[in-house]
Amino acid sequence: MKKDKPEATNRRSFLKTTGAVVLGSSMGLNLVLPSTTFAQSKSVLKVGLIGCGGRGTGAASQALNADPNVIITAMGDVFQDRLDKTYEILLKMHPDKVKIASENKFIGFDAYQRVIDSGVDVVLLTTPPGFRPDHLEAAVKAGKHIFCEKPVAVDAPGVRKVLAAAKAAKEKGLSLVSGFTFRYDLPKRALFGKVLDGEVGDIRTVTSTRNGGGLWYFPRQANWTDMEYQMRNWYYYNWLSGDFIVEMIVHSLDMMTWAMGGKLPLKATGTGGRQARVAEKWGNIYDHFAVEFDYANGVKGFNFCRQQTGCSNRNSVEVIGSQGSALVEGSVHKITGKTNWQYQGETKDMYQVQHDELFASIRSGKPLNDGESMANSTMMGILSRMAAYSGQTLTWDQALNSNQVLGPAFNQYSWDFKYAVPDPAIPGFTKVV
Repeated sequence: MKKDKPEATNRRSFLKTTGAVVLGSSMGLNLVLPSTTFAQSKSVLKVGLIGCGGRGTGAASQALNADPNVIITAMGDVFQDRLDKTYEILLKMHPDKVKIASENKFIGFDAYQRVIDSGVDVVLLTTPPGFRPDHLEAAVKAGKHIFCEKPVAVDAPGVRKVLAAAKAAKEKGLSLVSGFTFRYDLPKRALFGKVLDGEVGDIRTVTSTRNGGGLWYFPRQANWTDMEYQMRNWYYYNWLSGDFIVEMIVHSLDMMTWAMGGKLPLKATGTGGRQARVAEKWGNIYDHFAVEFDYANGVKGFNFCRQQTGCSNRNSVEVIGSQGSALVEGSVHKITGKTNWQYQGETKDMYQVQHDELFASIRSGKPLNDGESMANSTMMGILSRMAAYSGQTLTWDQALNSNQVLGPAFNQYSWDFKYAVPDPAIPGFTKVV
């Protein structure tokens, strides 16, 4: 459901620190096994797309490119215009692989379930993040292989639901590949592999910065209800996006977690607010954050991010170790110190690599499962937001076990539902746990 812009098409171990989350199968996720075995098979894999925005269009095209015997047979969205546009694009790009009968074009808040139930083998989950936990749970329950865009939730209860679904997917032998696309980028695999092999020594600090400008906005139309207006502009409502530190900056936080070998912070202290996004049309999200993370053994982490037009931009991750440092910034991937190194090897489209590896895993019968890491990194964003919104230092366990739910209950979604969007958070007054 994201805006159909080129950049939207091409952009965008958890329990080690807590024993408080139960990852059992109490939600009935273990009832259905994959309906078809595709290992070493030439059988056609049928794909269903859930969420027909720019990212969904891109993901569907990449899925169709990933394997010679893949077709798309179903698609769903809440907006007819989105579905129609995506269908036209895909049909033009892949005329021999788009096999979607008119009865398999689903519109409505229940479109996700109808796509899942239409006989597909693989589902692509690319709606706004607020819907992700329930869509993922339903796909796993039905025994489908999954591509799941990032972030995977907007609040801690959603993360816990994702963890349970990811565990059930592993038990069923389902592939679950996340949209944390930098994990599939060859230069970053090489660089972070060297960091994890000790090339910079013991890590002292890891810092990420992502400063950029403003994004898209859709002016309200006369026939739009409050719900449609919010969903057309989902990015600016934290119940749908999680705020921009969860929706976009989560990529940077994921790379920090990657550099730390999956180690999670003990606590976080943050700040943030709205300086440029002060008008009502920007919903209730912030436009800047700064967060400090405390890890075991005195290791520090920092993230700085803003979305303010007219300011200098930067997108980088830097790891400082006892014997050197590693830097990712733009096309630069280098290590300096005891060993000097810069990546000069092969590059591939990381968005395509995600799908290539997803479908190869299905064919080989060796499923991939990004479940815990994608939940980790999503929770890093949620912890950051909670610390900044509240103005309080929060432990990982406090945040993870929070029962704060953003947005209406899943069964309340309708175009006539009037959700009273909370005012932007005020540090020192807003409660998050």
